[in-house]
Amino acid sequence: MKWKKEVPISQVDALFANGRYPIEFLFYYRDPIPMGAVRKALRSLARDFWPAFGEYEHGAICFDRYREEDCFDEESVDAGLQVPETTEGGPEVMARFGGKGRNRLFFLKAIRFKNGTALIPKLEHVAGDGTSYFTFLSVLAAISRPSRLPFRTSFIKSMFKPHHRRTALKAFSFQGQNMEPDGPVGRLAMDVQEIPREEVRSLIAEAASSRHIRLSSNDILSAMVVKKLVLLHRGRWDRMFSLTIPIDVRSKVHEYGRRFFGNGIMLHKLGLEKELVENAPLLDVAAKIRRAMPVVSRETYVRYLEGLERTIAEKAWDRFRPFDPKSGCLVTNLSKLPVEKLDFGTGYPEAIIPLTVEENSAGILAGEGTYVLRSAF
Repeated sequence: MKWKKEVPISQVDALFANGRYPIEFLFYYRDPIPMGAVRKALRSLARDFWPAFGEYEHGAICFDRYREEDCFDEESVDAGLQVPETTEGGPEVMARFGGKGRNRLFFLKAIRFKNGTALIPKLEHVAGDGTSYFTFLSVLAAISRPSRLPFRTSFIKSMFKPHHRRTALKAFSFQGQNMEPDGPVGRLAMDVQEIPREEVRSLIAEAASSRHIRLSSNDILSAMVVKKLVLLHRGRWDRMFSLTIPIDVRSKVHEYGRRFFGNGIMLHKLGLEKELVENAPLLDVAAKIRRAMPVVSRETYVRYLEGLERTIAEKAWDRFRPFDPKSGCLVTNLSKLPVEKLDFGTGYPEAIIPLTVEENSAGILAGEGTYVLRSAF
């Protein structure tokens, strides 16, 4: 059955229109997953989440029909997955499991090992952000789980049915013919650090008591990341460098709201002085990050979109990017992933491994009583 649909991309989508920063994780499950149910659920969700199953063409996401071979593949491996080594993994793990190019904007690879199953969903970032990615996977898991309740699938789909009004705030047309795809990422080193949540809570309490400032866990963890990266880049970055933090705007911009499937984010960039970050106490750096965070509202977000449009009009493609790893870093907080919702019928994933990282980027994930900082440099 064909459902011809098309939606113009937004100003933020355009930042990712040349294949930049796909969202891809490996989820490891100890018990086998009933893949027949997953395949059926994918087909069932194609109508509602159609941009994920579409293609990007000349400033728009287009969808004609669902074809399983374009969006799903599975294989069996006559060996076990070495979970500890994979969890710690760096470039070798990414090269082994990372998805290759596909025509569709979403692809799910399933690998059956002797000791469990790996699910590797990949979403091109032009189609959606991390919230979109994990919302879609949560709905996919919910529909895949066995149930005797009548009309359960229809109820779940109605509860989470997304909308796709990407240019609801501001009309926008993008071609971007002169945007060059990013070159291949060079060999990266990885650093994985676990920070006890109790330690972060203590630092937040100390800041409130000694500095009379209310910090978030993201402020503390971002400060930890930039202090580490500054030490690693003493001879590379200039006196000033930038920190970019994606901010989800769905709760502040009602035209989007929680059901928006797309890039509902503001990539907030702030300047930091390298010497200050290196020498100042952690809480001082965290406080500087907190004070630089913007007030998110409909009006400030429209101004952000207008700024992106000006950069496009100037054809300043070197500046039209989520961040520049040569002069700064990107920190993405994924610690609130709905891991408990990624049960496909046999339990939660026992390991979650990011497969696409960029130089001088860091992801904050949730561990058992910890935050896990994964930095690439």
